[in-house]
Amino acid sequence: MSKSNEFYTYLISQQTAHKYLYHCYKQMKDIDAETKSYENSNKFMYYLDHGIRFYESGKSTDLFAKPVLFFYGMTHLLKAFLLTKRPDYPESTILLSHGVTARKRKKRNYTFLDDEVKIQQNGLFPYFSEHLFSKKTFPFEKITMEDLLSLIPEIDTIFSFHQKKKMVPVGSSESRMLHFPSYILDSHHLTGNAFVKKIEPYLPPIKDLDEDKLSLHLQLEESFVPKTDPFFLHLESKNIYFPIKRQHFLALSEIMVHYLILYNLSMVCRYEAEWWGDLLVSKPDIDFPLIVKFLNITAEKIPMMIQKELHHKLNEEIG
Repeated sequence: MSKSNEFYTYLISQQTAHKYLYHCYKQMKDIDAETKSYENSNKFMYYLDHGIRFYESGKSTDLFAKPVLFFYGMTHLLKAFLLTKRPDYPESTILLSHGVTARKRKKRNYTFLDDEVKIQQNGLFPYFSEHLFSKKTFPFEKITMEDLLSLIPEIDTIFSFHQKKKMVPVGSSESRMLHFPSYILDSHHLTGNAFVKKIEPYLPPIKDLDEDKLSLHLQLEESFVPKTDPFFLHLESKNIYFPIKRQHFLALSEIMVHYLILYNLSMVCRYEAEWWGDLLVSKPDIDFPLIVKFLNITAEKIPMMIQKELHHKLNEEIG
């Protein structure tokens, strides 16, 4: 494992997994923390170990198989994360399905950007969305890959080269100042005050507001690190990004976004042999650079984000 996975390394032993789960469970009602943490320690440890192994295998393998390995890696890490909050997971076999479906037969002139996924009522996606990110409902039934990719700040450079810029940096991580260009208000069809009311629930308390012809400036009472849409954090620059278009103002964690894209991409990789093979050989359109960029980003970002959540939970419980 790389140095960036040090907390995963710490957790992958029976003793440390048991100790960590005990601290997660001891505050829960009607749970025998000692017994349950012992029962789940091996499962938790192997979910993490297998998840990281899938990611490491995916990074070293050909592009051909990366989507499948990264998707399995992500689902294993999510299941480990779920065990920290749901000691009896999986409570039923219905939770073992993916919780999302893809279009079975691809249309003529198919492009990945136009492809859609549909959320199901049961399965892993709605289950982890509710119990890990408090998202019980979704603002859509179906959503396109382009809309989902538009919520990943590292990919915006590719869209920008294609004259399809999707996001704009509005501040930096742990800063107390945010600056929104005036064209964002126009694209969201809102006045400055109405826009502030819309984004206020996602921010620390606002200390001061100033608006001029070019920008809307917000000063916050506390430093801000985004954890959910509509604010997203760039992995390298640590800049905070905000969607330009109104349609991309969605109540999603970026982890949820990556799951939906990876699910569909893994299905295309497995079952659309002709299209996937042609994409890899002839690289016919923008689908190819977007998919390559996404796979490079998700391979690093998702393990890091889930590890950060696990580490934060440790600090919450015993810090």
